[in-house]
Amino acid sequence: MKSGPAWWVVAVRMFATGAIAVAVGVGLAYAKLPPLSDEAKAKAQETATKAAEANKKAREAEEKAMDRVVDHYKKVKGIKTVAAAPPKKK
Repeated sequence: MKSGPAWWVVAVRMFATGAIAVAVGVGLAYAKLPPLSDEAKAKAQETATKAAEANKKAREAEEKAMDRVVDHYKKVKGIKTVAAAPPKKK
Protein backbone atom coordinates (compact mmCIF):
# COMPACT_ATOMS: atom_id res chain seq x y z
CA MET A 1 0.00 0.00 0.00
CA LYS A 2 1.60 3.17 -1.18
CA SER A 3 0.49 6.58 0.09
CA GLY A 4 1.36 10.13 -0.99
CA PRO A 5 4.58 11.93 -0.03
CA ALA A 6 5.30 12.61 3.60
CA TRP A 7 3.96 15.87 5.03
CA TRP A 8 7.44 17.35 5.35
CA VAL A 9 8.13 16.80 1.64
CA VAL A 10 5.01 18.78 0.80
CA ALA A 11 6.03 21.52 3.27
CA VAL A 12 9.51 21.81 1.76
CA ARG A 13 8.07 22.07 -1.74
CA MET A 14 5.65 24.78 -0.63
CA PHE A 15 8.43 26.70 1.11
CA ALA A 16 10.67 26.49 -1.95
CA THR A 17 7.86 27.66 -4.22
CA GLY A 18 7.15 30.60 -1.91
CA ALA A 19 10.83 31.55 -1.74
CA ILE A 20 11.09 31.55 -5.53
CA ALA A 21 7.96 33.69 -5.81
CA VAL A 22 9.38 36.21 -3.33
CA ALA A 23 12.70 36.33 -5.17
CA VAL A 24 10.96 37.00 -8.50
CA GLY A 25 8.78 39.67 -6.88
CA VAL A 26 11.77 41.44 -5.36
CA GLY A 27 13.56 41.37 -8.69
CA LEU A 28 10.58 42.95 -10.42
CA ALA A 29 10.21 45.57 -7.71
CA TYR A 30 13.79 46.76 -8.15
CA ALA A 31 13.61 46.90 -11.95
CA LYS A 32 14.36 50.32 -13.41
CA LEU A 33 11.82 52.03 -15.62
CA PRO A 34 12.89 54.26 -18.50
CA PRO A 35 12.66 58.04 -17.86
CA LEU A 36 9.48 59.82 -18.90
CA SER A 37 9.38 61.67 -22.19
CA ASP A 38 8.66 65.41 -22.30
CA GLU A 39 5.15 64.71 -23.59
CA ALA A 40 4.44 62.34 -20.72
CA LYS A 41 5.76 64.86 -18.20
CA ALA A 42 3.54 67.59 -19.67
CA LYS A 43 0.50 65.31 -19.60
CA ALA A 44 1.22 64.36 -15.98
CA GLN A 45 1.50 68.05 -15.04
CA GLU A 46 -1.78 68.81 -16.81
CA THR A 47 -3.50 65.94 -15.03
CA ALA A 48 -2.15 67.10 -11.67
CA THR A 49 -3.40 70.64 -12.35
CA LYS A 50 -6.87 69.38 -13.27
CA ALA A 51 -6.98 67.22 -10.15
CA ALA A 52 -5.98 70.18 -7.97
CA GLU A 53 -8.72 72.34 -9.50
CA ALA A 54 -11.30 69.58 -9.00
CA ASN A 55 -10.21 69.16 -5.37
CA LYS A 56 -10.50 72.92 -4.80
CA LYS A 57 -14.03 72.98 -6.24
CA ALA A 58 -15.04 69.97 -4.16
CA ARG A 59 -13.63 71.57 -1.00
CA GLU A 60 -15.53 74.81 -1.68
CA ALA A 61 -18.77 72.88 -2.23
CA GLU A 62 -18.22 70.97 1.00
CA GLU A 63 -17.60 74.21 2.90
CA LYS A 64 -20.83 75.69 1.51
CA ALA A 65 -22.73 72.59 2.57
CA MET A 66 -21.26 72.82 6.08
CA ASP A 67 -22.28 76.49 6.29
CA ARG A 68 -25.83 75.57 5.26
CA VAL A 69 -25.97 72.87 7.95
CA VAL A 70 -24.72 75.30 10.62
CA ASP A 71 -27.23 77.95 9.54
CA HIS A 72 -30.08 75.42 9.66
CA TYR A 73 -28.97 74.20 13.09
CA LYS A 74 -28.87 77.74 14.45
CA LYS A 75 -32.29 78.48 12.93
CA VAL A 76 -33.87 75.36 14.42
CA LYS A 77 -32.30 75.85 17.86
CA GLY A 78 -33.02 79.58 17.90
CA ILE A 79 -29.41 80.54 18.42
CA LYS A 80 -28.60 84.18 17.81
CA THR A 81 -25.12 85.00 16.63
CA VAL A 82 -23.32 88.15 17.62
CA ALA A 83 -20.75 89.63 15.31
CA ALA A 84 -17.34 89.16 16.81
CA ALA A 85 -15.40 92.31 17.59
CA PRO A 86 -12.00 92.58 15.97
CA PRO A 87 -9.15 91.76 18.34
CA LYS A 88 -7.61 94.71 20.17
CA LYS A 89 -4.07 95.61 19.27
CA LYS A 90 -1.58 96.06 22.06
